[in-house]
Amino acid sequence: MNKQDQGYSLLELIAVVLIIAIIAISTLPLLHEQMAARDIDTIARRFIAHAHFARAQALMLGAPVRITPLNGGLWEEGWVVKSVCNDRQANAGCIERSWISQGDLARVYFQGGGKQFIDPHTSKRGILFNAAGAAKTAQGGFVANRLILSHDRDPRLERQLILGSGGRWRICDPSKDSKDCR
Repeated sequence: MNKQDQGYSLLELIAVVLIIAIIAISTLPLLHEQMAARDIDTIARRFIAHAHFARAQALMLGAPVRITPLNGGLWEEGWVVKSVCNDRQANAGCIERSWISQGDLARVYFQGGGKQFIDPHTSKRGILFNAAGAAKTAQGGFVANRLILSHDRDPRLERQLILGSGGRWRICDPSKDSKDCR
């Protein structure tokens, strides 16, 4: 072999490619977990943004606004923010108006189907913000509860969306701050 030849042999090149492939395969589960956590965080922030919008609309219009699952089904099927016609407004020709909707959540789901925000008297899911911006049930009871989001790919991952009695939302990760998730 000539001393002026430079470069690597095919065997050395294959060894390097094999090492890179092994490293890539070993980090793949971490990548999937990070992607699932990002999916959950994105949906959590979007839900809270839509709930804040519903509360702001109720305050601005001086009329109740509701965030409910699409078609009255499960939260995983999406949700809609819309105005509410009560008995007094029905006579005045009130028309329910939808402002924002979110479609199917695909791989993210609400644990327990989001039963936490079901009105015990009407069995309807949703959160009603009255004209003062308070979250209430249809019967007038104040709402302070939580929704728990998980991911199909890794059910151990979860984020809790907590609605405080003052109408303030927060996201809690039980794996990082279990004290705050109580």
